Amino acid sequence: MSRNDCSNQTMTKSDEKSFRKWDADTFPGHRVVLGRDEPLRLDCGTGLSNFTVAYQTYGKLNANKTNAIMICHALTGDQFVAEPHPITGKPGWWDLMVGPGKPIDTDRYFVICSNILGGCMGTIGPREINPETGSPWAIKFPVITIADMVRAQVMLLDHLEIERLFAVAGGSIGGMQVLEWAASYPERVFAAAPIATTVHHSAQNIAFHEVGRQAIMADPDWCGGDYQTEGRNPERGLSIARMAAHVTYLSELALQSKFGRRLQDREAITYGFEADFQVESYLRHQGSTFVDRFDANSYLYITRAADYFDMAESHGGSVADAFRDTPVRFCVISFDSDWLYPTAESRVIVNSLNAVAANVSFAEFQTSFGHDSFLLNVPEFHRVFRGFLNGAADHYGLPRNGHGGNAR
Repeated sequence: MSRNDCSNQTMTKSDEKSFRKWDADTFPGHRVVLGRDEPLRLDCGTGLSNFTVAYQTYGKLNANKTNAIMICHALTGDQFVAEPHPITGKPGWWDLMVGPGKPIDTDRYFVICSNILGGCMGTIGPREINPETGSPWAIKFPVITIADMVRAQVMLLDHLEIERLFAVAGGSIGGMQVLEWAASYPERVFAAAPIATTVHHSAQNIAFHEVGRQAIMADPDWCGGDYQTEGRNPERGLSIARMAAHVTYLSELALQSKFGRRLQDREAITYGFEADFQVESYLRHQGSTFVDRFDANSYLYITRAADYFDMAESHGGSVADAFRDTPVRFCVISFDSDWLYPTAESRVIVNSLNAVAANVSFAEFQTSFGHDSFLLNVPEFHRVFRGFLNGAADHYGLPRNGHGGNAR
């Protein structure tokens, strides 16, 4: 469909509802304009000035500003870590981990999570307005990298006048950000927890992302990326992208035990193409609800950033060299049922850290949940993660109540 074809269509009530929900000014939390004095220099060669970052905080920053933890969210996450989501109303994506008395204890730590660069929940990205044109950036937004995302987080930290993070933690694409923090800003991080992640995408990872991107771009309502201007929304393409990706987040055992070959609200197959099987209905539901809270162009940009991430390539061909002489304490975590970022890829991180005599611990947990394990109730994971943070905090000089202390 051409751009003119798009513009000749009438916006439906569904489209109107879809576009109304994205008023970031009504979201709870904080928004700050960064890059006023000096632009954010991007790997693609351009710069961003006067750009907005949306973020949320939990807990209280102590007097010495030494108890801050940066949480880095994954592809489909956002800054609403431990509170109801403003669009869906669902609990925060890491509500099991973050809060008073939880492994990331907000009675002790000050937690920061920003919507990543290129996101769609208030931080500058393709759906925000390009000040030079007065229209949404769409696919004229500069291509970004994981390193660019972290640079924006560093600028946020500077705005908050926090010189050093006690810890940085995150899973999946969030784990890539953790690795980038530790490699590029080791003097600003005491402890790092990369969870269920990798030092670079495999061909299979890139392939799954490309399937999702092509599904979005093949949707007639994508309009060459200008769907906002044209009053459209590529819901079908984004829904399919989510369905394909969601399969990679689960394990075969999880799918089999939860759904098997059970039929959905029927006693016999229909000999048609409706959702005969429960697993089909489940995936369709995942796709249809995802479009209510995520932007299609943001999906393109963030998946591309993940595909471009390669710690070896950016450090002379050696992952170990990225961490040579690092003072950071690491806890690397993987899950045995995760086939998207399997344990072997976490071992590459651990072996690279061991090669430069870094302070690293490693834990693999047995689960049936697949890649999503880090988001779910895995008590042993929570216990080990809490222990790592408590041990690091004691070594750092943080008191148990989170106030004061003589952090090193």
